[in-house]
Amino acid sequence: MVGIVSYAAYLPRYRLNRMTIFSAMGWLNQALIMNAAGEKAVAAFDEDAVTMAAAAGKRCLHGFKPDEVEALYFATTTSPFKERQCANIIAGALCIPEEIRSADFGGALKAGGSALLAALEFSSANEGRQALTCAADCRLGKAGSLQEMFFGDGAAALLVGGEKPIALFKGAYSLSCDFVDQLRGAETIYNRQWEDRWIRDMGYEKLIPEVVTGLCRRHGLKPSDFAKVIYPCSYGGGRRNIERKLGLAPEQVENDLLQVSGDTGTAHPLLMFSRAFEEASPGDKLLLVSYGNGCDALYFEVTPQIESFKDRKRFSDTLGQHAELDNYTKYLTWRGMIPVELGLRGEEEQVTRWSMTWRSRKAILGLQGSRCNKCGTQQYPPQRVCVNPGCGAIDEMEPLSLSNRGGKIVSYTSDMLAATINPPAIYGNVDFNGGGRAMFEFADCTLEDLQVGGEVEFTFRIKYYDPKRDITFYFWKAVPATTEKEVS
Repeated sequence: MVGIVSYAAYLPRYRLNRMTIFSAMGWLNQALIMNAAGEKAVAAFDEDAVTMAAAAGKRCLHGFKPDEVEALYFATTTSPFKERQCANIIAGALCIPEEIRSADFGGALKAGGSALLAALEFSSANEGRQALTCAADCRLGKAGSLQEMFFGDGAAALLVGGEKPIALFKGAYSLSCDFVDQLRGAETIYNRQWEDRWIRDMGYEKLIPEVVTGLCRRHGLKPSDFAKVIYPCSYGGGRRNIERKLGLAPEQVENDLLQVSGDTGTAHPLLMFSRAFEEASPGDKLLLVSYGNGCDALYFEVTPQIESFKDRKRFSDTLGQHAELDNYTKYLTWRGMIPVELGLRGEEEQVTRWSMTWRSRKAILGLQGSRCNKCGTQQYPPQRVCVNPGCGAIDEMEPLSLSNRGGKIVSYTSDMLAATINPPAIYGNVDFNGGGRAMFEFADCTLEDLQVGGEVEFTFRIKYYDPKRDITFYFWKAVPATTEKEVS
């Protein structure tokens, strides 16, 4: 049988306290104070749904071989492209071979669950071959809106397959209906929703119990049989009513994470699912529900293989690794909600040359270099001729992914004159561990966090955005290193 082989979650570094939002916008809507507790995760100026999904996917594949993944499905309602498949960008960033099946899922917040179902069905139909599901969202609410208070940014990834699953997939039950509670038109930036009572009473409180009851009926189970029931719902009263209808005990219900991350859209049920694995024991039954224009309910049973993940870096560990974003106008600037003056340097056009990008796609997306088969010299970008003066071999190179190898800082500087919405720009030279040197921007840090010789890791980020052509271009940046534990 197939099931979950690996899991990971990603929250961006920055958190925005909801009282900071209220302090800035409470004059417009004083009722916001009722929802001003906690904080939400905020993507940095160089992050979006694609980069966050890549970050979650990279963590999920830690200890696994990317070339064994044969399908990648990406779920989001905030894709940066309407006619470019983002799943392929993520696959390239993760150095997954191009001979795979890929697809983007969107159009509803339950797309994360739908993408996971597609991955499980792919693996079941293909002798347990591995498929990766990534989900991420970066939704916007208007300034001073309830959505702005609740929407958070984040991602999750799940690797499915038939070899050593930590949770076996036992079955699913789905509802699909044009129940409109939240929507966003094709040309609309901000989410729009109908009244709260409609969303809560006719949406969450009816559809979620219905899909759970349907799955239990199909598999001869009761809601009380599940060790954890994982479902999204941003209404505290609505959650209590759902749990009462299903007869769930408090310890059966997974924490909704709204106070620490906000509602991360398509990623949220998978994010909660990743959190549930941290406390799961062999034999536990888990019920995952995604919601939005219907529901998907997925039933899993945890295996003894879960014990091999006890030493893995946990989602809970990432909650303490954050920085407060204490400036509300910086948040608005990062999200493009207010225009700012970047000077003449900001008017320089960033033209993407797609033919060059195609030829160098593995070096750009996957941070792929080369290693000489004759002398072992490692180099980035990849070369035909060995750079070792004592070798000089021609066409004797093998491709080598450098994104997981890390490196050391050779030099760094800050630049207050660069055109950036997060001044100062910080960049410098980095030596890859094993050989090769390149210049990188530094991300998720201040100048005080860096030192020559300091260890760095690499993160997939937005390099630039071309507003004239509505094109986002991606590359890698360096961040101060953290310790990642191996999976046994």
